[in-house]
Amino acid sequence: MSKSLTLAGAMLAFAITSASAHVTLEQSEAPVGSTYKATFRLPHGCSGKTTTAVRIQIPEGFIAVKPMPKPGWMLEKTRGKYEKAYNYYHGAKLTEGVKEVSWSGGNLPDDEYDEFVLRGMLTDGLPVGETFYFPVVQECVDGAVTRWIETPAKGEAEPDHPAPGLKLLEKAHSHH
Repeated sequence: MSKSLTLAGAMLAFAITSASAHVTLEQSEAPVGSTYKATFRLPHGCSGKTTTAVRIQIPEGFIAVKPMPKPGWMLEKTRGKYEKAYNYYHGAKLTEGVKEVSWSGGNLPDDEYDEFVLRGMLTDGLPVGETFYFPVVQECVDGAVTRWIETPAKGEAEPDHPAPGLKLLEKAHSHH
């Protein structure tokens, strides 16, 4: 019994350390048709270099995005048209919104950790059970860039620079 327990503990420790090397989402699953607060955890710089900018591409189907400002960083929102009109609260239809968010002008050394936060709504037409990816580009000093944009093909091993993913759960039943 104790042997298998230690093994499980070792596996868990390994999973934590290996995952922490990537940009990840703090909350890795959320129901469609709900507001989602995406907290992107940035564990290190680009190959040891200080991070100066983080850009997050907003995937289609994540609407009404509002990023959280960060002291010492300049926040920019790039707006554009959605591929279709999405239902929003109170019968509103949204046809455009924030498609990319960037925080720049910051200074995050390699040996420090930080989080970048935005919130939006996961539309109810998103595919339940699938993983929803947010491509992230991390820019560092001396022109160094790490692109967290790779998505694994079904059944394949995780790529070297995976995009942070969110598992889509079934829509929560409303209690109205």
